[in-house]
Amino acid sequence: MFSGLGRFVVRRAWWIILAWVVAAGAVISLAPKLTSSSDEASFLPDHYESIRAADVQEKEFPKQQNIGAIIVFQRSDGGKLTVADSANVVRISKDLQARKIDEVRAVVPGEVSPNKLVQTSVVAMPKITNPEDTAQQDAVKQLRTDLKPELKGTDLTAGITGSAAQALDESDASKKAGILVGVGTIVIIIVLLLVIFRSPIIALLPVVLIGLISPMATGLIAAANKAFDMKADSSIQELLTVVLFGVGTDYILFLLFRYREALRAGEDPKGAMTHAVERVGEAITSAAGAVIVAFAALTLSSLGMLRSMGPALAIAVFVTLLAGLTLVPAVVSLLGTKVFWPSKSWQREPQGTGFAKLGGAIARKPAVWAVVSALFMGALALGALGYKANFDLAGSSLPKDKESMVALDNLQKGFPAGSTDPTSVYLTSTTDKRVTEAEAKAFRGQLADVPGVGEVAPARLSPDRTTASYSVVLADPPASDKALATVKDRLRPAAHEDAPPGTQALVGGTTAVYVDINKAVDRDYSVVFPAAALAIMVILGLLLRSLVAPWFLMLSVALGFGATLGATSLLFQQIGSQPGLMFMLPVIMYLFVVALGTDYNILMVSRLREEAREGRDPHDAAGTAVRHSGPTIGSAGVILAGTFATLMLAGNSTLSQMGFSLSFGIAIAAFVMAMIFTPALTALIGHAAWWPGHGDEKRNRGDGAATPPPDGSDERVP
Repeated sequence: MFSGLGRFVVRRAWWIILAWVVAAGAVISLAPKLTSSSDEASFLPDHYESIRAADVQEKEFPKQQNIGAIIVFQRSDGGKLTVADSANVVRISKDLQARKIDEVRAVVPGEVSPNKLVQTSVVAMPKITNPEDTAQQDAVKQLRTDLKPELKGTDLTAGITGSAAQALDESDASKKAGILVGVGTIVIIIVLLLVIFRSPIIALLPVVLIGLISPMATGLIAAANKAFDMKADSSIQELLTVVLFGVGTDYILFLLFRYREALRAGEDPKGAMTHAVERVGEAITSAAGAVIVAFAALTLSSLGMLRSMGPALAIAVFVTLLAGLTLVPAVVSLLGTKVFWPSKSWQREPQGTGFAKLGGAIARKPAVWAVVSALFMGALALGALGYKANFDLAGSSLPKDKESMVALDNLQKGFPAGSTDPTSVYLTSTTDKRVTEAEAKAFRGQLADVPGVGEVAPARLSPDRTTASYSVVLADPPASDKALATVKDRLRPAAHEDAPPGTQALVGGTTAVYVDINKAVDRDYSVVFPAAALAIMVILGLLLRSLVAPWFLMLSVALGFGATLGATSLLFQQIGSQPGLMFMLPVIMYLFVVALGTDYNILMVSRLREEAREGRDPHDAAGTAVRHSGPTIGSAGVILAGTFATLMLAGNSTLSQMGFSLSFGIAIAAFVMAMIFTPALTALIGHAAWWPGHGDEKRNRGDGAATPPPDGSDERVP
């Protein structure tokens, strides 16, 4: 099949290129814009309590204003606020409200803090019904502009925080992050390809070709999200950039290594490309299949952000695979040997002495190398015991110098940390009977007695008096472990237990959303991880025709995952003092490390099997496979790890965690798992590794067995 595909692409190269250009233009022009959201509640299923509480608010208090933003005032000299200062706060609040800024329903001055250091004004805004709507962010931007001249002539300084302000700052930081990640990714790919091939044409090839398919993939993802009503997480655009460029460059590398090998064997450029597609097609298709299946497993998640992220990344990899099998061969076949200009290294064999020495060492003492590599990954995996989840996707990822973060720190000088985002409790009748004043007052007192609760505002009754609404300010920041523990272990149980007969209590708000997300993620771990592992093992079993090999290959990637999570936890939580790692990072990390780690394992084990078919014993076959496949896996690993590392340029702790973990995981997958642990363990298991298919048995040349390529840059799965 791949031989026929190679001949078709080479013979009709110009038509293939034209088809891609037309398809890309059509998709880009017709597809909707890819939008994202950092509103965690929009990702939860309807049956969770926080979502049911939001439904009660929508039904019983449709005109209830939310705290969209908070203006935090303090004296510029850091002293206590005076009566004159408070009068200025009231005046400024009235002036801002009088400007009638869109989405700003009211600007209400609050009380001075007990220690007289801080005073606030609450900016009331309507509930957000469309996460894509940025009107409230625009309102905060206008408020910040209008606030500056109002402060002149006073002794006050002020800043704006709250959910809308954080969303604005997060959006601004995300745009800058996207530019940094995009530029950084391209620079790293160009530099590394120049070092590997010493050819500016090859260095620019991925940038040009993937630059064409990237907006096409983004358009297809946006269309799929709209068609199936999926929501994308706010970090998806940066992640798509590194996936497209990183994985795409890997596939281009595999093709170019095999193309160069065929040229060295004396084939003409077009025949060499046909040969390259034939040899590398099954390998990269199987590798891409493992990645796509792993990403598709995310559709089993109960969280909307993960359900949409899985198909998005799967679409990106699928488009990249199609380009790798058609567009790239078409372009390279037209360029011929000029693609390597000005380097002449494609005409001669590389020495590869470093990989030859490593392969020889593994062949002599596979047990030592297997144990040492396993202990190395196992020791790092111990760091995963200290893993903590962080659920504040917006606030925790913002740079500390952003206005919303500075104002939040100032607010906490005088008020409970939960003031910016109170928890909502609804006491609603289950029998259509009215909630009495006495019941509402008593229930408020019971909520106020819960440890971890700072303040409880008086109840607001719905027009039909069947529901009472309470605004509960927690003593700790809304996304902190202590706040989550308060809602999960004390506030919710107390509210449920103390609800008067004939009523039920629902606890909602941001902190309650985080509690429900935590529950959903725990459920997803028990479903997504096994499903992805099982699907990949099936692919490995069918590809290698073995029931044994998939088990130890998955063992290697499991060790790699543990080592990656442990190293990330140690770096960001212990050394970096982060409150925790992004709550969905283990899922993303698992899928990338398992799927892409499996890619490299497929390449190594397939080559090892080829060497065994040539009559080499298991030890010698492992050593030779490392010697020949090491350069390709090493080059691909360095480039892919480098592209993921560009996420650390964003100045955003969420993307920095993702960038480090994925780049470290790819490095472990390439240089420890695939290059050391897997061949060493395969050598130890020997012939039994290929049971029951025994695909390692020696074959005659007439049987179609693959001859080891002279430079070992790649391998074929017969």
